[in-house]
Amino acid sequence: MLKFIFWSLLCLNGLLFAYSQGLLGNYNGNEHEPARLRNQLSTDKLRLVAPPVPAPAASANTTPLAEAATPAPAIFACIEAGSFSAAQARRFEAKLAPLQLGERQSRHGLAKSEATSHIVFIAPQGSKEAAERKAGELKKLGVTDHFIVSDNSALKWGISLGVFKSETAARSLLATLGKQGVHGARLVARGAQPSKLAFRFSGVDAATRAKIDAITGPFAGVEMGDCE
Repeated sequence: MLKFIFWSLLCLNGLLFAYSQGLLGNYNGNEHEPARLRNQLSTDKLRLVAPPVPAPAASANTTPLAEAATPAPAIFACIEAGSFSAAQARRFEAKLAPLQLGERQSRHGLAKSEATSHIVFIAPQGSKEAAERKAGELKKLGVTDHFIVSDNSALKWGISLGVFKSETAARSLLATLGKQGVHGARLVARGAQPSKLAFRFSGVDAATRAKIDAITGPFAGVEMGDCE
């Protein structure tokens, strides 16, 4: 009997000890994992985070960027103003200067006046010595009417064989020289200069063209149009 009481008291004490240590749970909090709860760190700092809100879908009525962009200004590939006399061309260029067109502006001749003379010549030889050797060859062929050009013109160290008023006379000399065995003689007209001038403008926008039109207006007989 005493043994039964002893073991009963021992079991009861064990149960009370287990309960006091929380091993049998807490009836008020209904907890069954005291060790796991004690091992959690900073449980008082836990916060509920709301799920991210998805971005609203693009409206079907949104205007595309391509449609909203400002259209590029019109560019004229090539326009021409003409015709100008030499004096008019100088005044026109002076008025164009503030526009700073640079390479977008060019000038060219429309027609040439009649040549004042025609020259038959041998092309420049490159030096005085070479020209003298060529003159010696001509002399051996019986061509004595010639002289070496020594000025600073484009024909320097060339050999002039004759200067004529008419092209017919110059061509007659060429034919004669050919029969004498002279090769390489040429004919060129001198004094032929453009009698009329025109200006071309490339890659200009509408605003620049309007300024050019305004400058062109006061010049009598001058018209503006697309390049041919």
